[in-house]
Amino acid sequence: MNTLDTKIRVLILRLLVEGNSIRATTRIADVSKNTVTKLLEDAGKACAAYHDEHVRGVKASHVQADEIWSFCYAKERNVETAKAAPADAGDIWTWTAMDRDSKLMISYTVGDRSAATAREFMFDLADRLASRVQLTTDGHGAYLKAVADAFSGDVDYAMLIKQYGDPTGTKGHERKYSPAECTGAIKEPIFGKPDMAQVGTSHVERQNLTMRMGMRRFTRLTNAFSKKAENHAYAVALHFMHYNFCRTHKTLRMTPAMAAGLVSSPWEIEDLVALVEAAQPAPKKRGPYKPRKKDNSN
Repeated sequence: MNTLDTKIRVLILRLLVEGNSIRATTRIADVSKNTVTKLLEDAGKACAAYHDEHVRGVKASHVQADEIWSFCYAKERNVETAKAAPADAGDIWTWTAMDRDSKLMISYTVGDRSAATAREFMFDLADRLASRVQLTTDGHGAYLKAVADAFSGDVDYAMLIKQYGDPTGTKGHERKYSPAECTGAIKEPIFGKPDMAQVGTSHVERQNLTMRMGMRRFTRLTNAFSKKAENHAYAVALHFMHYNFCRTHKTLRMTPAMAAGLVSSPWEIEDLVALVEAAQPAPKKRGPYKPRKKDNSN
């Protein structure tokens, strides 16, 4: 069986985590599209498994949560008229929860923006924390019951509700590609006794920019969107593994995993490749050689 050279695997993963698209990666690494996609799938599975097992018992004080939008195959409004759209086509949301101090991405969930996904996300977050934290989210209503059920009141929780508008009255093409301007924000305590001076979501919102720059499929107004929801989830898992363990944070001067006490030194891309190789099944032993019988009928 042909196996991809380790150096080529390192190159492919390095290109992907630095924001290159699948096709750009194939051109630079001089490999096929199927090779890149298969490695992304294997790496995504390995990274998700490692994160699930090892990013636990996180000692955090302030956690910020947010959701970031993207889409699979077609935007939600275009799914009905799209040709051969798969069942999971449409808007896709990535829910993220970050430790404000270490910048560690503690938990993430890929799905829709429903209450069911919010519940899954919050239960996963609560299970990874070592102690009571102060939690801040935006004003999305699905958080209310999800946080209450997941933490059972053992959390200091507040919402930062932003108000948007168009104070300049600008309309038309000038506004077509820009979001509405934030005109104000309201801080609301929900559970426990949150320190209102510490309520904010700016750090996790800055992470949204890191995601859009680090994963080509998140870049707006391009044709590099995800065609399959599974590949979207694999790319997210690879991105956060690299972000947590490999990428040195400019302000902290160490990786988020080091700042959170999960590891003592930064990882390299080679370590991610080692995860992939370790997760692959061992090659099967060949059976005994059976010589072909000669056909003496002629």
